[in-house]
Amino acid sequence: MFKFLQQVGDYAKGAANAAKYIGQGLSVTFDHMQRRPVTVQYPYEKLIPSERYRGRIHFEFDKCISCEVCVRVCPIQLPVVDWEFDKASKKKKLHHYSIDFGVCIFCGNCVEYCPTNCLSMTEEYELAAYDRHELNYDNVALGRLPYKVTQDPMVTPQREFAYLPKGVTDSHDLPKGSQRAGSRPEDLVDQMKKEAEQAKQEEEATTQS
Repeated sequence: MFKFLQQVGDYAKGAANAAKYIGQGLSVTFDHMQRRPVTVQYPYEKLIPSERYRGRIHFEFDKCISCEVCVRVCPIQLPVVDWEFDKASKKKKLHHYSIDFGVCIFCGNCVEYCPTNCLSMTEEYELAAYDRHELNYDNVALGRLPYKVTQDPMVTPQREFAYLPKGVTDSHDLPKGSQRAGSRPEDLVDQMKKEAEQAKQEEEATTQS
């Protein structure tokens, strides 16, 4: 009799432990069911890069003075600057400029140290190609206007940053002088409303006068 009761107790203990573990597993499942999906329906939906994302480098041919600072500060001396000295104007004349994005580490040194700001980082990250030689961008490809996810009418931008007000997906849409870090989103919304009311009052005052 005692042995039978011990078996029943062990069975009940095992069943209780099994129910406990099943409940723990289901709690995780139910917790994930309440969360928003993290999948992105690419290419119809695209993630918005962060404000200081270092993507494809944009190059402005007319601003370049062929100083080769970008080559000297590059850790792998990647940019190729083809120029010749013009004796008439006594200045360097740029013929060709190229960067191989298959080798580039996107450190941003060339952009930071360029004296004429002819180089800038963009938000482009779609640089895939079937041939690695296609990743070697010349001055024409580098001079193409940068692509922005928020300005593409065929794409639904995804991800709203916590430090931005609800509905604002681009930090450049914030009013001038607004704090982007260290402020709550609701504070930024109140600030935007106050500035809009002030602008409206100024317009009414100018129309009345």
